[in-house]
Amino acid sequence: MLNIDLHSHSRVSDGVLTPAELVRRASANGVRMLALTDHDEVAGVTEAKKAAAEAGIELVSGVEISITWAGTSIHIVGLHVDENDPVLIDMLRRNRSGRMERAKRMGERFAELGVEGAYEGALKYVTNPNLISRKHFARFLVESGVCPTISNAFDRYLKDGGPAYIRHQWATLTEAVQWILNAGGIAIVAHPGRYKIKEVALHAFLDEFRQLGGTGIEVVTGSHTPDQYLYFARLANRYGFLSSVGSDFHAPNESPVDVGCLPDFPCPVEPVWQNWR
Repeated sequence: MLNIDLHSHSRVSDGVLTPAELVRRASANGVRMLALTDHDEVAGVTEAKKAAAEAGIELVSGVEISITWAGTSIHIVGLHVDENDPVLIDMLRRNRSGRMERAKRMGERFAELGVEGAYEGALKYVTNPNLISRKHFARFLVESGVCPTISNAFDRYLKDGGPAYIRHQWATLTEAVQWILNAGGIAIVAHPGRYKIKEVALHAFLDEFRQLGGTGIEVVTGSHTPDQYLYFARLANRYGFLSSVGSDFHAPNESPVDVGCLPDFPCPVEPVWQNWR
C-alpha cells in the first residue's frame, strides 16, 4: 500500500520536531500522506500544511483527544478536522486546562518517591506553555539518569496505575466524538491495544464508540505487536470499522517506530482513506 502515516506528533504537543521538520522527515522516509495529530491541539497544522505542499505530500489535519472512559484514559484521533473551527479550538483548550495542575501533583508524587525536581525538569522540555504531558517527565527521567529509556520511565513510573501516575478527568467519549464530527472530521480509536482494560470492557467501549458515530480504529501502530495487528484488523472487520495506520511518532531515537516506517495491514481490511478522494 502507499506509505501512509495517520498519527504523529510535533513539538506543539509532546514531540520534539517542529511541524515542518516532522513533515520533512516523513517525506524523506517516503511518506505520501501524513496526519499531524498533536495532543488536544491543532495549532501546528497550518505550518505542517505549508511544509507538506512544499514537499509534495498530502497533509491530513488531525488531533488526538484525551478522554476518560470508565476510569481509564483513552485517546481518540480526529482526522480531517477543520483546524480553524472555533468550537473545536475552544474545547481542546478546555481539555488542556488541567494538564499543568496534574503535572504539579506528579512532581509532588515523584518527590515522595525520592526523585526531586521532576516538575521543573519536565518543564525544560515543554515547548507549548499550555501543554505538559507524561512524555516530558519521561525525558527528564532519562536525562537525569533515573531511567535508561522512555519506555522504561513509563513502565516504572508513568503508565496508568504506576507510582507517579495521577488520574485526571478528561473529556468524555461523547464529547470527543462530537467535537470531531462537528469540525468535519472522522473519529478513530488510537492504539487500542495499549489500554489496560479487559476484553469485555473493550467490546463495550467499541460498541459505544460506534453508536456515537466513531468510524475506525488504529490497527497498525507503533505500540502494537504483530499479533495485535492481526487481532485488531479482525476486530475492525467484525465491527465494520475502517482501519487506520499510524506510527505515533514523537522523536528520533525515542519512538519505537520512525514516522512512515510501518508494515502493511496483516489481512484484508477497509482502509480509512479508501473513499477520501
